Amino acid sequence: MRPSGSRGGSDMCLAVPAKVMERNGDAAVVTLGGVRREISLMLLDDVSVGEWVIVHAGFAIEKLSEEAAEQTLSLLREIADASEIH
Repeated sequence: MRPSGSRGGSDMCLAVPAKVMERNGDAAVVTLGGVRREISLMLLDDVSVGEWVIVHAGFAIEKLSEEAAEQTLSLLREIADASEIH
């Protein structure tokens, strides 16, 4: 059974890079495409302000370098731009 509104095909979840702007215990404020959002850091150790993390479903699931984050964001922008053309 498909969720209502599904147009067929496979459903997909996406994890995206975000930069940690503030930290308060196991919570952090990150920027995602210019939008500030609160996430959980409960799954990672030693995350500092200024570092990049991969965010999925409101949780930071992995740390990554700034270079890897920028490369991933660039690829996601290319995909979004290509989908607008069709």
